Amino acid sequence: MPPKKRRILVTSALPYANGPIHIGHLVEYIQTDIWVRFLKMRYPERDGHKVHYVCADDTHGTPVMLRAEKEGVTPEALIQRMQVEHLRDFQGFHIEFDNYYSTHSAENRHFAEFIYASLRDKDLIDKRTIEQLYDPVKQMFLPDRFVKGECPKCGARDQYGDSCEACSSTYSPADLINPYSAVSGATPVKKQSEHYFFKLSDLRCVEFLREWTRRALQTEAANKLDEWFKIGLSDWDISRDAPYFGFEIPDAPGKYFYVWLDAPIGYMASFRDLCNKQGLDFDAYWKGKETELYHFIGKDILYFHALFWPAMLHFADFRAPNGIFTHGFLTVNGEKMSKSRGTFINAASYLEHGLNPEYLRYYYAAKLNGTMEDVDLSFDDFVARVNSDLVGKFVNIAARAAGFIQKQFGGALADCAGHIKIDERQVGDIGVLLESREFGKAIREIMAAADRVNKYVDDKRPWELAKDPAMKSELHQVCSVAINEFRRIAIFLKPVLPELARATESFLNTRPFQWSDALQLLPAGHRINDYKHLMTRVDPKKITALVEANQETLKPTAPPPHSQLRHALHQENIVETVNQTPAISIDDFGKVDLRVARIANAEHVDGADKLLKLTLDAGELGTRQVFAGIKSAYDPEQLKGRLTVMVANLAPRKMKFGVSEGMVLAASGKTPGIYLLTPDSGAEPGMRIK
Repeated sequence: MPPKKRRILVTSALPYANGPIHIGHLVEYIQTDIWVRFLKMRYPERDGHKVHYVCADDTHGTPVMLRAEKEGVTPEALIQRMQVEHLRDFQGFHIEFDNYYSTHSAENRHFAEFIYASLRDKDLIDKRTIEQLYDPVKQMFLPDRFVKGECPKCGARDQYGDSCEACSSTYSPADLINPYSAVSGATPVKKQSEHYFFKLSDLRCVEFLREWTRRALQTEAANKLDEWFKIGLSDWDISRDAPYFGFEIPDAPGKYFYVWLDAPIGYMASFRDLCNKQGLDFDAYWKGKETELYHFIGKDILYFHALFWPAMLHFADFRAPNGIFTHGFLTVNGEKMSKSRGTFINAASYLEHGLNPEYLRYYYAAKLNGTMEDVDLSFDDFVARVNSDLVGKFVNIAARAAGFIQKQFGGALADCAGHIKIDERQVGDIGVLLESREFGKAIREIMAAADRVNKYVDDKRPWELAKDPAMKSELHQVCSVAINEFRRIAIFLKPVLPELARATESFLNTRPFQWSDALQLLPAGHRINDYKHLMTRVDPKKITALVEANQETLKPTAPPPHSQLRHALHQENIVETVNQTPAISIDDFGKVDLRVARIANAEHVDGADKLLKLTLDAGELGTRQVFAGIKSAYDPEQLKGRLTVMVANLAPRKMKFGVSEGMVLAASGKTPGIYLLTPDSGAEPGMRIK
């Protein structure tokens, strides 16, 4: 039976048309691009396979509408400009889409209306009257994140309308104390409105999703969804009131599709546009069972892609994805990206500072795997790894051998058939690692091969052989072996380093590499071209300049416009409150018993939205059970064995879920995120913190 001809459609999450692409975004697009490039090499069109990669700008919603208003342009003009900028940045990092489109398109409107009508006809759409906060100045209903105020649970100021970053409580915007509009600064009023809901709690949806999530998601992602299944899926508000930039719902004047309904439909719209251009069969990919559909996304949008999206597709008689590959966030030097530290870096800024985009592609590949783990970009490690691996190991092979081939043998290679044993298993193993998105493991295998070749050259010492005319034949053989091995490693690295691969193909005078080429040698007499430097080392000074250029200054800003006065006064009051915090004596501080603790176990708490139950090993103090409001930030499995800091002499507190015998320490700020404190290496459970 002939091998199956694969037809694969791959997407990345749609970047929002409200800001530039930054290096955190690039984790996803580089990861996807590497995977797609590998698939196209491994399953080429010449063998009857088809692999497509599409994406689009996510263009609708309140933030786009408000930014356009602020800039004095139409939303259409704003999103058109942002699309040009996004494409420029993607192309700068060699992200090669087969089609890049926009959710503000006729195709997107068509599929949004079709899916909505299909769900309505299957009795999966409900209409309900809800109460929302309304901005009387802007005359608009306010999304949760556009309402701020004091937390109704702990009193923390300047909290968003859906959750408190200080105590991790969740609530509705109407529960905020002294709420204000983040748009105008006005005090919002409560107002009723009729909204449309997708009935995700319907038993049909729940049963389908329980089965689908277990076969289409990574294990850790499926486990995360199990928590939501246990709590019970909630119906999804899919409508928004005017004014709103988006598609108006048919037969519902003044009501618009919520941006998250039509955003993933952008995958379909972009592919439909590609089908129109190339004569492809749209239904074969979105309804057929013989094709494959995969999405790459960040873990922050798992809920939308792994619950709403597949259910929408399934009950509109489209096929659900074969797989959703979820990745973690990017940290820089171990911390969240920060403007004040200069580590919130836009893609354009990286390129403007003369840094090779393939440096970043390689570094991300070396750190990525098939899980939802976060990826850390350490600038010191970045410089060391790129310089060592790509320049010191890989490119160095060609540099050491090519000159001898050109000067002494007219650029012609010797017959290496009896001197190189093709390791088919190695080629297959690296291919398996790349297809399973274990890029880091694949890079380690590839660099181990480069080490072996460099050791071979060191052992054979061609610079010594070149001094002896009697050793000319062996010199020819040794350098030809090195060039052939260099070529094989270049084939393995081509999905990661496409431009370096093109330069290598030119240098070696070969056709564009395919994966199967790694199983063949260049024939005797094949002529290579003159060697030119393929890659230079990373200049640390450019990294320093990049960080400095992106560092947010602390210069005072101009006074806010009158419409933002309330918000400014609110911020001023916060500063006054912080400055008035009374000082404590060293004796007061000594009353708090801070200890190092090891998290022996971590688990979810049934019925708790924010809590994890931690079992802490506190050394001489024994074990403690602590409930911590860190569920939104941490997977329990990732916490086991980790050191943290606990307040050991806090009075036990009886809670709904059990007794909490202490407290772990975590940090949070004005931006979203909770960060558990971790002692330095060498600390042991039970040690007192002084």
